[in-house]
Amino acid sequence: MVEYTPEGKGRDARRMTESQLAEAFADGSILESTALAYDRERQLVFELAGRPARMPHDECAAGAAEGAVRDVALLTRVGRPTCFRVTALPGEAGGAYLLSRRLAQEACQRDYLDALLPGELVTCVVTHLESFGAFCDVGCGISALLPIDCMSVSRIQSPADRVGVGQQLTCAVKSRDDRGRLVLTLRELLGTWQENADRFHAGETVVGLVRSVESYGVFIELAPNLAGLAERCEGLRPGQPVSVFIKSILPEKMKIKLVIVNRELAGPLFFAPRYFITEGRLERWVYSTPGSKKRIETDFGPAAL
Repeated sequence: MVEYTPEGKGRDARRMTESQLAEAFADGSILESTALAYDRERQLVFELAGRPARMPHDECAAGAAEGAVRDVALLTRVGRPTCFRVTALPGEAGGAYLLSRRLAQEACQRDYLDALLPGELVTCVVTHLESFGAFCDVGCGISALLPIDCMSVSRIQSPADRVGVGQQLTCAVKSRDDRGRLVLTLRELLGTWQENADRFHAGETVVGLVRSVESYGVFIELAPNLAGLAERCEGLRPGQPVSVFIKSILPEKMKIKLVIVNRELAGPLFFAPRYFITEGRLERWVYSTPGSKKRIETDFGPAAL
């Protein structure tokens, strides 16, 4: 069974022998190697088993032949892991291997991504950030969007507050956009209010991140899916680390009351994702506690696609 991994996580062809490459050609395996150049003939250049390997322009990405992919997206592959199928061996192609990323991407889309249902989990890698979210490689360099409001229940000002380029994530399929591309969500995997609150106890002093400063108080994140409220304190800014005393935890109201103890902490603070769900398929996720009047939930029904 072919495994459709994000680029940089696949089967590395750089140390493969000629016989191994011939076997991969015969069975249609998806490999990857580092692109060494984008030449004047608009093709990506590689080296495999001591021989040159070429990826013609139209084979560099699905949609390249139709002009749907700009050259800048192709030339930026230079120096980066790039997936492909071997389409010709050196004896058939003037002493060079011929490669196709297009075929790898089309197979990934057809055999893997198009079959995913809402709520199914995918492994992806963050490729770049925009103000509205993060683009992630969900397989063979195919992008999916992780919107900023799907990164956590705690609100953040920038995707960089939650994820970074090159970071590997596990996400759930939320929906598809009008072009059929996947839209992802992360927050449902990071625990309910109660699951996160159970990690803390009244009377403890812990480190948190200022997320927003309001007229009535300061919201401080204790975990990506959990924030508490402290009294307003002048001079605080979003993203600032502080230490806080946990005054009380109120599950029926989904509230945590905090007291700021120290606002002069050194260095940045980043909460890595802590996964409470790592396998299976989500059908419905309820963040709220049973006694809370505020309902935060996600329905992953087939109609979401």
